Amino acid sequence: MTIQEAMRQRHTVRKYTDKPISGELVEKLNARIADNNQEHGLSLSLVTGNADGLGVLAKMLGSGIKNYIILAGPDRSDLDEKLGYCGADMILYAQTLGLNTWWVGGMFHAKGAQKNLDGAVRVNGVLAIGYGQTQGVPHRSKIAAEISSYNGSAPQWFLDGVDALLLAPTALNKQAFTVRGDKNRVSLTCGSGHFAGIDLGIGKYFFEAGAGKENFVWA
Repeated sequence: MTIQEAMRQRHTVRKYTDKPISGELVEKLNARIADNNQEHGLSLSLVTGNADGLGVLAKMLGSGIKNYIILAGPDRSDLDEKLGYCGADMILYAQTLGLNTWWVGGMFHAKGAQKNLDGAVRVNGVLAIGYGQTQGVPHRSKIAAEISSYNGSAPQWFLDGVDALLLAPTALNKQAFTVRGDKNRVSLTCGSGHFAGIDLGIGKYFFEAGAGKENFVWA
């Protein structure tokens, strides 16, 4: 399964089976995490065998969650956007491995997650991961015209990028994106609020995966 295929197949899953993630898949996940950490200066970490990083409400809404990826890094102005971007990579990569995920934003337990980390870093979310009892269902989505515009006749890569963007998970499913294109330049903004930076990073990853990074530059 490709990342592009995973975008269409991946949906939020909150209830998981008891099937453990194999050692082979744990190694693959850790290798992907290491690549993201090195490239973007982050401190993502996979935790297996407990749910300490989930808050009380998340544990009530979900079940069977025994593994999660901590979204963390040194506190800086672009941290949330980087966490969103790399978190998007991890949920889609997990889907290609046959795993399911739940992006736990406002219901994570920072102190519980923090004890699995070394150094002074800020945690802003966790990704529950494992084998879902179901594959989830698609979320309600806006249409392309509601979030995008292009100066002139939009090329196919731009249309493909917007289609992918509409598949991106966002806080409260707001999809508060505005994407504009002009020649090979694209700008993307994402509303405001506590999760705006995370959502912006997620949106950029999905747009790039759909459009192809070789076809445009971020304005």
